[in-house]
Amino acid sequence: MKRNIITIATSKKLYIDLAVNLAMSFIWWHKDTTIDFYIVTDQINLVPNFIKQKIKFIEIKPGELGEGFSSKLHLDHLAPEGQTLFIDSDCLIFGYLDNLFEKFKGNHVSVLGNYITEGEWFGDVKKICKDFNISKMPKFNGGIYYLEKGNTATEVYTTARELEKKYDEIGFVRLRNRPNDEVIMALAMALHQMKPLIDDGTVMSDPQACQGGYKIDVINGKRWMLNPAKPNLLHQNWYPFEKVEPLIVHFLGTYIDHYPYQREIFRLKRALKSNLNIFTEVFSKISIEYPNRVNLTFKNLFRPIYKLFFGNRSIKKSERIV
Repeated sequence: MKRNIITIATSKKLYIDLAVNLAMSFIWWHKDTTIDFYIVTDQINLVPNFIKQKIKFIEIKPGELGEGFSSKLHLDHLAPEGQTLFIDSDCLIFGYLDNLFEKFKGNHVSVLGNYITEGEWFGDVKKICKDFNISKMPKFNGGIYYLEKGNTATEVYTTARELEKKYDEIGFVRLRNRPNDEVIMALAMALHQMKPLIDDGTVMSDPQACQGGYKIDVINGKRWMLNPAKPNLLHQNWYPFEKVEPLIVHFLGTYIDHYPYQREIFRLKRALKSNLNIFTEVFSKISIEYPNRVNLTFKNLFRPIYKLFFGNRSIKKSERIV
């Protein structure tokens, strides 16, 4: 069965840049592969030529897939024939993906996660389950979706698009003032008896879940992320793992601005152009890592003093908000 990776990059150059970075990590680890990598975009002109030659594109019109998170509810329309793995553009790949396709194989629609029966997850889960006569829903991070082209996948995604129209009526809470694709797809999957691939910490993780620190080396596939054990104040109780080595790292929010991500992008570009050596490695540390480390250290040291004299700063609008 044909295997595909797709990511979506529309509306802003930022998303094109992120998608290109993801593509570079794929290309690095899949130099000799039958897996096709697609960028879904309305701005193909912003993609560097050296990347255009190595991947494929699905061109769309501006606004064709809706705004915000809604674009992920059209994966059944975008997916080529065969097995398709959607990966968010703000991710990097640290190894071969063939085994992940094998794990997902046979699922018409799937995600990486577990189940939830009650509590708050962009709405009252227990009430929503009762209203729709289901016992549980998948809970997951929408950085990964899997589908196999066919009628069943189309039925699930058609249901998801219908649920989006009733988002507020159902009782879902909006994310950045927009419907959240995760809870919509969770409910649609539950209604069609689709199952998640149970998360064991080896496939995908992110620095928000692992606030005890992380270290990455995309060129050599080395990475670790730490969710420190209790009673450490950085422990995330909702995340069931401590130290993980995920195949895919998801750089949520401002983590794309931090030196681990930025330095690896620099290294990837040089490596793909056969220009990564001891001199460029040193340059990446001097020009990217060390200045960012100093900046973060000063912010952490002087933030309490700033608050004491000037109060809380106004929240800067994220460039990622469409």
